[in-house]
Amino acid sequence: MSEAAGWTEGEIVALKARGEPAFLVPLSHGPTRIHDRGVIDLSAQIGRPPGETIEWLGTRYKVVRPSPADRIAGIKRGAQIVTPKDAAQIVFLAAVTPGAHVAEAGSGSGALTIALACAVGTEGHVTSFDRRTDFLDAARANVARAGLESRVTFRERDVAQDGIDLTGVDSIVLDLANPWDVLASAHRALAVGGYAATYTPTYNQLERAVGAFRSVGFDEVRAVEVIERGLSVSEGATRPAFEMLGHTGFLAVGRRVD
Repeated sequence: MSEAAGWTEGEIVALKARGEPAFLVPLSHGPTRIHDRGVIDLSAQIGRPPGETIEWLGTRYKVVRPSPADRIAGIKRGAQIVTPKDAAQIVFLAAVTPGAHVAEAGSGSGALTIALACAVGTEGHVTSFDRRTDFLDAARANVARAGLESRVTFRERDVAQDGIDLTGVDSIVLDLANPWDVLASAHRALAVGGYAATYTPTYNQLERAVGAFRSVGFDEVRAVEVIERGLSVSEGATRPAFEMLGHTGFLAVGRRVD
């Protein structure tokens, strides 16, 4: 969408003040309550282009398009979420691109679902499976809060037991404790040339997942871990930060070529 295009009613916008995290607000006519922050009326922004400045409760905000990080930061957490550093690598490794149809198993709190929905764009779609109704409800609410519900279909299904009942999918992402039980079904569901990716927290799970990738017939099988180290930057004293975001999960990926 062009930056010159005006906001439409119902669209999710981000309010960004200098030095503060952005927060999301749905555009509507009339006052809108923002959790514990108070009430805001953004009626005048409907039809206006992004980037305008407003003042609310003594603070100046820019009204901007939400980034994927803005959308994920606003979720209500239940299940452990896939961190942004891992989600970004999953999007790259699984070749999740605009217009793609992506299947996800393990909806969780919806953080990875949001990242996938951002990546497929307005012309793509994400089908998210989970066997637990409470996880589906939480993920559905968080995706709606991020303004991406039109890009995602949630389905209650135990894919480890019943398989992925789709065909021609461009990418499949498995955030499950036992992804090896799903990889044969994932291989059948993928379009030729498509990728499957798994996210597992332990070495034992990674070994079983990679073994299943190979035995099922995936090509280009690889495994990686993403470690994020921040830097403390000041003139003449730039150095690594004392704390870092180390191990969160192992990623494995394979491609269907037969």
